This record gives sequence, C-alpha cells and structure tokens, in this order.
Amino acid sequence: MLWIPIDRSLDISLIRQVYHQIRERILNGELQSGERLPSTRELSSELSVSRNVILEAYDQLFSEGFLVARQGAGTFIAEGTYLEQRKKSTLIDSLSWCEEISKDSNIINFRSGIPALDLFPRKGWAKLSHTIWNETPPSTFGYDIPEGRPELRKVLSRYLLKTRGVFCHPEQLIITSGATQALTLVSKLLLSTGDEVLIEDPITNDIQTIFKNSGASLYPIPVDDNGMDTSLLPANKKPKFIFTTPSHQFPLGGALPIQRRVQLINYSRKANCYLIEDDYDSEFRYEGSPVSSLQGLDPERVIYIGSFSKILSPALRMGYLVLPSHLIEKCRRVKWFSDLHTPSLNQLVLAKFIAENYLERHIMKMKKIYKTRRDFLIQQLKLAFSNKINIFGYSTGLHLIVEFNQVQFTKELLEEIQQLGVKVYPVEEHAIKKGKHHNRIIMGYGHLTTEEIKEGVSRLQRAIPCIYSC
Repeated sequence: MLWIPIDRSLDISLIRQVYHQIRERILNGELQSGERLPSTRELSSELSVSRNVILEAYDQLFSEGFLVARQGAGTFIAEGTYLEQRKKSTLIDSLSWCEEISKDSNIINFRSGIPALDLFPRKGWAKLSHTIWNETPPSTFGYDIPEGRPELRKVLSRYLLKTRGVFCHPEQLIITSGATQALTLVSKLLLSTGDEVLIEDPITNDIQTIFKNSGASLYPIPVDDNGMDTSLLPANKKPKFIFTTPSHQFPLGGALPIQRRVQLINYSRKANCYLIEDDYDSEFRYEGSPVSSLQGLDPERVIYIGSFSKILSPALRMGYLVLPSHLIEKCRRVKWFSDLHTPSLNQLVLAKFIAENYLERHIMKMKKIYKTRRDFLIQQLKLAFSNKINIFGYSTGLHLIVEFNQVQFTKELLEEIQQLGVKVYPVEEHAIKKGKHHNRIIMGYGHLTTEEIKEGVSRLQRAIPCIYSC
C-alpha cells in the first residue's frame, strides 16, 4: 500500500500534499515506471481523506504525464518519468538561509555602503507615488524606452550640473537599474576578450568581477591618500579604459586632486581611451562641498556613473550613465537587450522627488546624521585603541578605514571577531595585488545607531586583546 503522510495543520491543501508526494517519489525513482498505484477508493480509505482528494491529485498527475491508465488493469507510473536527482535549492535550504540571517541579526555589522534604511523618506515618497499612480496615463503601464523616462533624464541632467558639475544633455543619460548594471552595460559596450583595463588598487571585488567576466585583464594602479597615483600610469599600455572613483575612492576614501585629474585626462587622450568615473558616495562630504566631477573636465572622454542606492535606498535599483554622444545609440541597444528598461513608475516618482527638492532636503538631513555617527565612531575607536590605530578615509561617504599598528586581520582573526558579535571587513579582500593591507579594516556606520556603534567597538576591543600586549 502507498503510504503518504498527511498534515492537516499545514496551509497546503490535501490535494496538493498528495499530488506533490506522489510526484516527488516518481521523479526520484521510489515509484518506478510500470508500477501500479492503488485505486482512488483504496488510497482515500488508507489515508482517511475524501475520494475527491485522490481523484483530483491523480487527475493532475495524469495531465502532467506522470500516470497512465490501462483499461481494466488500473493506474500505472508512466515511462520516462525518472529524473536523476541533483543538489538543488529546497524549502529547507531557504529556511536555513533565513535562519542564518536571523542569527546574524545579533551581530553588529560594520558593512560599508548601507544607508540608514529606517530614515528613508517614506512620507514624501509615498505622497509622490500616490500622485503618479493615480494621475499617470495608462500608456505608462506598458513597455517603455530603454534609455529611461524623459521626465527623469531632464530633471537629472539639471541636478547633476548643479550639484556635481556634470555637463550633459538629457539625451546623454541612460537610466539603469543601479550602478552595477551601469558598469555591466559599460563592459558590454566597450570590452572584448583580451582588452586591458587600468583600475585602482584596491577596488571593490564586484567591479573587478564585472570587468573580468567581460574578458578583460586588469592592470592595477596603486592608490594612496589622494586616490589613484597617476605618476604610476604605465607608458606602454593601450587600455580600453581607465576606471576610477575620483571623488571618493573605495575603499581607502581619498579624493583625486586637480593635478592628478589633469594627468589622468591627458593620459587618456594620449592613449585614446575612455575614463570611467564611478561617483561613489560623493554626496556625503562632511567638510566643505562635494568635489566636482571628473566628467566636467572632458565630457566626451569620460563616462560618468551614479546611483541612488546610498542616497536613498538600494531597494529602488536606480542608477544612471552619462555617455559621450557617439556612444548613446549603441548603449540604448545594449540596455534594451539587458532588461528592456528600468521600471517606469519608480522613474517618474524619482523625477518628482528631485524636481520638488525632496532629494536635496533629504541629503542635507542625512549629512548631519551621518556626520554625527562618523564622529561618534571615531571617538569610540580612539577611546578603545588610543594611539594603537590610525583612522583615515573619513571625509566623505558612509565608511572609514582603521589601520592597526600591530594586528594582521587573518581569516582566523576575522572569524574570532565575528564570534564575539561584530563583523568588520578587511581592505586586503579588495586588493588586486595582495599583501599591503593586512592591518586595515573597513568600518561602515551609515546604518548603525550610536548605541550600536558603541557596543560594536566594545566587542571589537574584546576581540583584539593582543592590541594591549603587542
């Protein structure tokens, strides 16, 4: 007799429970081709369920080809239904993943690049969303143009000129699903297997991966306190482009001075290559105004990338590319093949959000909050470790760098630190040429309260006892 456990407490119908269990046993070979199943009357009696439950479960299995009926003989497992089992993501896997996240909720995570999600301007965004959803014409709910809504590109071009010194017409903007997609589009647009890219070192692993996946080889240019060291640009290279984060280098935090910017542009002109400017985190500059863009110095040479993930929320998946005019049409095609277009309704809400000054007010508010959190983190680090550390890279953005005089952040030490309930990130992880940054960690603070920062530094202090005995 075929035994199928039935759980009436589950939020799954009895029909689906019977269907799924028979289906799984057929696929994994427990029930083999040609094997006879009990009649609907027999199985309903055995499981103490209505005969209709078994009838509907069998009907579904018949319709999918798992079962065949033989006149006067009964119901049998069809041929060709066994599938060799491979490891796959299951409900149990998913629950385990959720459990891990739940466990991690007790960890104070100094991850970089996360804004204060609890301070997202919900009321303003909801008000504008309500207006858009109620007033926008039906055509907006259809497919849209790949480069993005003209309303957003128009207001964004003005905003970028005003705040970042970016010179562009609305037609030069491509709206993307975040900066990651923008970088991916650039790679598809410009790179072929074997091409070379000059790139800052260290730089986030994600960016390295995007370029490598396009077949490029990376030539690292070391970074110091002032960003990419342009004196080390190679004389004999013909790169496809140079990648830089000139207004706020990730992870070390430096800003490229004008002398180096001029050197970089002159080098790119001589090498006849593009400059890719990732304007990472630059809006949150705490001393003075944000540094003007590199793009403003040579709009036809520089491809400019920006995002709203740090300013507002990564959940919006909203970014943009500013392209030299001769690349626009080709990029439109690449974007279309990538995902057709970025969601139109969010674009329209964002356009209003910028036009009606919600964005600038939000940035001003958050700069004060982030500066308070940054200053408090610096204070707590100095109280905990005094002259045993050097703190730098904190003038802009949502993270800083802590350099320990006599500590090497090995994999084992990082695991010990996490076991004590705090997570920090090694700079060395982002290095292309390894070995220079073992004593440096990245500490993000944008999403943490002062209470969490204080407790996190306290846990870090307990995790590195040798700091006092070294």
